[in-house]
Amino acid sequence: MRVRFAGLTDVGRSRDNNEDNFYISEAEPLCVVADGMGGHSSGEIASLFAVRTIKDFYERTANDPNFESLLKRKLPPWPFSRRPPEHPEERRIVQAVLLANEVIHGYSSSRPECKGMGTTLVGAFYIETGMYLVHIGDSRAYAIRRGGIERITKDHSLADEYLNMGILRADELEYFPYKNVITRALGLNASVEPEVSFITIQPGDIFVFCSDGLTDPLGDDDILNIVSDNTDDIERACRALIDAANDAGGPDNITCVIAQTY
Repeated sequence: MRVRFAGLTDVGRSRDNNEDNFYISEAEPLCVVADGMGGHSSGEIASLFAVRTIKDFYERTANDPNFESLLKRKLPPWPFSRRPPEHPEERRIVQAVLLANEVIHGYSSSRPECKGMGTTLVGAFYIETGMYLVHIGDSRAYAIRRGGIERITKDHSLADEYLNMGILRADELEYFPYKNVITRALGLNASVEPEVSFITIQPGDIFVFCSDGLTDPLGDDDILNIVSDNTDDIERACRALIDAANDAGGPDNITCVIAQTY
């Protein structure tokens, strides 16, 4: 099975600068979306550091699955104490994200004006039978298959935690004053635990990776309908999604990457 990618980012209608970044590898089946946060353009720096660090890590380890070229520099510890990585590519994408966290946190720690700088992130690496999905924060991934859409990430946010604990009902979410408060992000602390999962794939699957600038103004059905109308051209689908988010107010920067298996 093969996969094709398309991606697009837009400043939106309400912001002066774009703090989102994305990366699609030309050499490997890898994509990443990062949504930065922090004042004085720190969010833009954090998201840029995230995608650049991951890009650099993958380029350096492209022919080195055991990361021998990086043994001179101690890699961050594997964050999941209960199990080893199931596949070398699972370890690879997690280690790339952990290195990005170190870079961002180290930069912000040495610069008082960058205190609180961080970024959410969602990304995936594809192997023959599926993809390793990694995310931190409230950037999301959706699977579109057989005419339906499924959100395959859970937000690391106060709102989602309250929903999971039963403190908040789904119909109360729209009026919850802290729904954009995230509980996990790259760069905020010296260590972080990304959430990683393996998603099986089938020919014709479409996955949407996006920042909350897309999902705040658009519902799941909106995303499904727009992508379904443009399955023959995923670049056009990206543009249609961003146009729709802007038409709905464009309250934030908007980024989406679409991956289609065939």
